[in-house]
Amino acid sequence: MSGRAFMLVAGETSGDLLAAELVGELRRALADDPFAPRFFGAGGPRMAAAGVELHVDLTRHAVTGLVEVLRYLLRFRRVLLDLTVLARARQPDVVVLVDFQAFNRRLARALRRLVGPPGDWFHNWRPRLVQYVSPQVWASRPGRAHALARDVDLLLCLFPFEAEWYARHEPRLRVVAVGHPILDRHPPVDPVARRATESAPVPEVLLLPGSRAGELRRHLPVMLAAARRIAARRPARFALVLPGEDLRPVAQQHLAAGGVEVALQVGGLGVALDRAAVALASTGTVTLECAVRGVPAVALYITAPLTYEVGRRLATVRHLAMPNVLAGEEVVPEFIQHRATPENLADAVLTLLAEPERREAQRRRYAEVVSRLGTPGASRRAAEAIAALLSGA
Repeated sequence: MSGRAFMLVAGETSGDLLAAELVGELRRALADDPFAPRFFGAGGPRMAAAGVELHVDLTRHAVTGLVEVLRYLLRFRRVLLDLTVLARARQPDVVVLVDFQAFNRRLARALRRLVGPPGDWFHNWRPRLVQYVSPQVWASRPGRAHALARDVDLLLCLFPFEAEWYARHEPRLRVVAVGHPILDRHPPVDPVARRATESAPVPEVLLLPGSRAGELRRHLPVMLAAARRIAARRPARFALVLPGEDLRPVAQQHLAAGGVEVALQVGGLGVALDRAAVALASTGTVTLECAVRGVPAVALYITAPLTYEVGRRLATVRHLAMPNVLAGEEVVPEFIQHRATPENLADAVLTLLAEPERREAQRRRYAEVVSRLGTPGASRRAAEAIAALLSGA
């Protein structure tokens, strides 16, 4: 006999890390089972290092925006079919779909079609489907909540307000708010060291363009142009942090023509944040990491014109940077699409570098935002929720 089988599917660098952390906690949560659990699926290097048997490195295919998704549609269809066949052959007890919303929603639907109706003795595979990380239904297209209730058995969300939103709009869906895992990845901030970093004679500006190749191609040129403007007006050092080695060639191509010296590193975001006086960051999880580390930040996001126009019409929130979404107002100056110009970005960064009171004001608001992320232990709570689902609790 063998232990419980878990199929995990993650398609982005952030999801790869989230799934790897979950695997470790699932092993601990199921330590009393007589047989060790088995893990397989699709993801990236962190999942592989955690002992997941990878059938495809899906993080290499991570894209964002309508135009990029359409460009790679046939590739994604092939991968989706392959994973559906894999699930049918291996018949896992649980399928955990980690973020990567557009792809994983379709995979959940495909897997549901494979499951026979109750009482069908010839098709008695009954996997539990778990979505880990809620789509931002509260920001646009709230009707997706009804599809989630149809297709998954459990939704693990990162923010407490999301569980409250689902309770009001789709009470049929089983939802557990587990908190945000970045609270486990970053130690408490040393305020004395933080102020010393910001007051250095030559402060460091940290460039965080995103975790996908498309984001780098859109964000790095304007970031480097902003860096040139900053350097022309005051002494400053610049550093760029990438989440994975696969992005290094894209970054180096832009840095070679950037006209400004930028130190490039892969990984080590926490150390880089502690070294930075100000961050210039893509909207997304990294802005929350700036908040947790107390790093003053300016946010930007640029996407294809068609994607922007569609998203603008569907959006029901005013902000994209998550600290701003959680606060309900602009904590981090954010510049979206046509407003994300080198001039606007450079001016915002220079203002933060020059005005300690603005940095302190942003840090005070950060504390309010971080208090809404829950408490440490997100991956442990996610594993416990999955274990409870398996036991029928």
